[in-house]
Amino acid sequence: MNLLGTRKTSIYGKGSLEDIHRGLQARAEELGVEVECRQFNSEGAIIDSLQSAPGRFDGVIINAGALAHYSYALRSAIGSMLLPCVEVFISNVHAREEFRHTSVIAPVCVGVIAGFGKKSYLLALDALANLGGA
Repeated sequence: MNLLGTRKTSIYGKGSLEDIHRGLQARAEELGVEVECRQFNSEGAIIDSLQSAPGRFDGVIINAGALAHYSYALRSAIGSMLLPCVEVFISNVHAREEFRHTSVIAPVCVGVIAGFGKKSYLLALDALANLGGA
C-alpha cells in the first residue's frame, strides 16, 4: 500500500495512499464519525493493531493485500476482535489470477468490497457507518 500510485498503476490506479487517507477523513467528517488510518508492511504489525482495536474503535476497514489469500493468523485476529470488519480490495480480484479469488479472511468480515479503486474505501466506511460500526 505504501507504493500505491507508483506500483502497477494500470491495476491499482495513480492515487496515493495519502489520497485515500484524505478521502476517508473527508467522508468521515460528512458522516459524523472518526477514522484513524494505518498502514503496515508486516503481518505481525497488522495483527498487533487488530488485537488493540476493541475498546478503541467501533469497526475496522482492512486491505490485507495478498495476506487475504493465505493468512490464517490474520483471519484469527479479525475473528477474535468481535468488531465489524470490512475487507477492501482496490482491484476486482475476481477478474484477476485464480489464487486471488479466495480470501481466507472474508468469512470473518461483515462484507467485502472489491474493484472500485480508491472509492472502495469510501464504500467500506459508508457500510460500517450504516451498520452503526464506525
